[in-house]
Formats: sequence, C-alpha cells, structure tokens
Amino acid sequence: MHAAHASETGMRPSACPGLLRIVAARDGGICRIKLPGGALRADQANAIADASDEYASGVIELTNRANLQLRGVRAGHEAALIGALLSAGLGPTGDAAADDVRNLMISPTAGRDPLALFDTTTLAADILSLLQSEPHFAALSPKFAMMLDGGERLAMVEHPHDVWFCAMPAVQGAKHVRFAFGFAGCPPIDGAPSDSAALAAIAPDQVVPTVAALLRTFLELATPDQSRMRDLLTTYDAEIILTHAQRNLGFPLQRDASVTAWRRPAADPSLRFGMHAQMHAHTSYVGAQASLGRIDTATLRELAAISHACAGGMLHVTPWQGIVLPDVDTAIAPDVLARVAALGLACSADDPFARVIACAGSTGCAKSLADTKADAQRLATCLPDGVADIHLTGCLRSCAAAHRAAWTLLAQAPGIYDLYRRDDTQPGPGACVAHHLTIEQAADALARLARSPIDA
Repeated sequence: MHAAHASETGMRPSACPGLLRIVAARDGGICRIKLPGGALRADQANAIADASDEYASGVIELTNRANLQLRGVRAGHEAALIGALLSAGLGPTGDAAADDVRNLMISPTAGRDPLALFDTTTLAADILSLLQSEPHFAALSPKFAMMLDGGERLAMVEHPHDVWFCAMPAVQGAKHVRFAFGFAGCPPIDGAPSDSAALAAIAPDQVVPTVAALLRTFLELATPDQSRMRDLLTTYDAEIILTHAQRNLGFPLQRDASVTAWRRPAADPSLRFGMHAQMHAHTSYVGAQASLGRIDTATLRELAAISHACAGGMLHVTPWQGIVLPDVDTAIAPDVLARVAALGLACSADDPFARVIACAGSTGCAKSLADTKADAQRLATCLPDGVADIHLTGCLRSCAAAHRAAWTLLAQAPGIYDLYRRDDTQPGPGACVAHHLTIEQAADALARLARSPIDA
C-alpha cells in the first residue's frame, strides 16, 4: 500500500517508523492499498474493513488504478493501521520501499475472458516480482505506471501509462501472439483518433526483460526532475530510448510495418456491469460500480461474504471504481447480482451513479473549490437519460478520472461549475461549452447538448 496523493493538502507524506506512509488530508490521513492486478481475497477485504473501523473513518474509496484507499486515518494510529494491513498480506513482498513501484494495471477479467488473446495473469505476477526484487527500481516515482493488456474486451485502455504493453494477433505463420508497446500514453484504438502508434513488438517471454531494460534506461537517462516518461521524452525522442534499451536486451525489437500499423480493437467498458460468461464452462463474473467511488466497511464485509460463498473467495477492484466477482456458477449469477445491487452498487450502465464520478471534493481536499461528492449526488438525481461519463472535479488536477471524460464539470466556486465537452484536439478537459452553472443548470445544459451536440 502507498500513501495517497500528497497534493490534497500540499503536505509531504509522513513516515510511520520503519514502515509505509500516511498522507494528511482535510478529513484525516489517507492510506492507499495497492492490489496486485486489482485482486483482493475475501479475508483481506475483511481485514481492511476491521482496520478502517478501528483506525480510520470507515470510508473506503475504490481508485481509478484499481486500488483501495482508506480515508480518515486518525492521528496516532498510523503505525497500527499499517501493521494490520501488512499482517493481512496487503503490502509489498520485500522492502517497504518497493510498494511505490507496484503500479501495473491489467484487466479485471484477465485469464477469464474467452475472447482475450493472452492470459496475462502469470506475466503480470512476474513483472510485479521484478519491480519488487530490484532495489534500483525503488528510485522510480510512485506515479510511474505500466499497463499489461491481454486483449480483453473489458479493459481500461484510455488511461495513460508511462509504458504500455498490448497483445496483438500473431502474424501469419507465427505460433504466438506478440506484445506491442509504447510510451507515455495509450495504445492506438481501432476507429478512434490517435496520434500514437506502437513503437515495437516482442514475444510474450520477452516482456519481462523488456520491462527491466526500459526501466533501467529511464533511470539512467532521466534527470532528478524528470519523474515520468513524458518528461524524459522532452529531452530524448523514443528512438534514442529504444536504442539505449536495446543494448540491454539479447534479442531484437520487432519494428516492421505490421507493428506500427496495428490498432487495438475497441474495449467495451459496459461489460463492467452485470453478469457475463467466462472462458470456463458454466462460470460467469458479476460486475458493479461503487456510487461515486466509495463504500463503507459494512458493504465491503458483505462483498467479502458474497465472494467467499459464491466467487471462490476473490474480488477484483476495477479501474472504473467498481468490483468484479469472478468464477460465479452461472446458475446462481442472477442471485449474486441481486445481492450486489441490494448493497447500493450500480449494476447497470443506465444507473445514474454509473454515469457520474467525482473527486474527493472540498470536504477532503484543500485544493477543491466545491463539495463535488455532494454536488454529484444532486446531479445524479436529475441527470438526463443518454448522458454518461460525467466527471465533477474540484480543480484542474482531475484526480477522479485518469482518462478524458466525455463531459467535465470543473468547479469555479461552491456549487458553481464550468462545463467542458471532450475534444481530443485540445489539452485538459476539452472545449468549454458553458460557464458558471449550478448543478441544475448543468443538468439542463447536458440534456440540451445531448439532443443537439453541435449546440454549444
């Protein structure tokens, strides 16, 4: 687990003696629990609920990197909280400093999607082991992140990463898929505008050594103020980085036209809701989204109980601030879905709380200009049909959404927002289409723009 983003108060993380860190915020300390591939055992979920009740506020956030975050850690209880979490196996396998580098995203349905090109679960475990076993990598920024995509239909491919790897079909005559990779962004998606392309491709058994070579190259070339791959690319172009990395590899990078022309098929984020068949006969997964990314400890315990009884004792947190219960007997999947819905989680893409996300807001973050959580609750009650992917943010940091949302409400004052429409030709949230709206006015504007998209 790693302490949450320190910018909520502008304070540096404070260290618990010999352990990990807690970050201060308006509503108390914040501690992030990094989950390998988003996976969480039911017993670990119960341990988190117990620790949150005893040492924090009982508010648990699901993050857009498929992790959990505990809010309201009480002063003086930081070491006890971290000790409880480490005892449940919710930390790095080696030195505590290795926790910072465990930033690898995979699909919540990895190893279970019948249409995926490659099962990334073992490969992801090998990458995480590499990251935690080489002390040199502890110098990486806690925000330096990678994605490993097996071609699953349910995948967050719009979330920018410092290095991304995506499975691509085998070329004619080859036996195995390859992994395309690129830097500082997202993979090119079929049918979507993109200014990026894969830089090269490698065989699956070459992914781990390629990760090692790229990370060593980054650390060797980057200056102290260059913490992300996008920073390094302002000094060195991708060709120089690849040439440097190639010196540490015993195989050539594949860079033919089939790689640079490759486009990943579009993912289907709606598959995070409801029940869907897995690759193994008679099994399904059940997916849902937490309202505004938060649950309480009672909800987490009940999810753990459902998982223990019906999902092999596992849960998977998703990059959409939701959960997936895997390996459910298809015959009982409707009952499991009903139990999850009864907890207040959104189980359909039509649910208003499936269409709205919000940052911590002014109750938890000193930089926020509005109580975005409360405003998002109000917006959900009057949200027009057919309008989705709306992000309320208290400032330009856009903490709740790593991807560029279709609509962004950027706070200007308490209860007052500017409305932006996604425009990939512009930086930030896109094109501003209305200024200084109340929540009710924003709902009206969204309804009007949904009916007539060219009407600003």
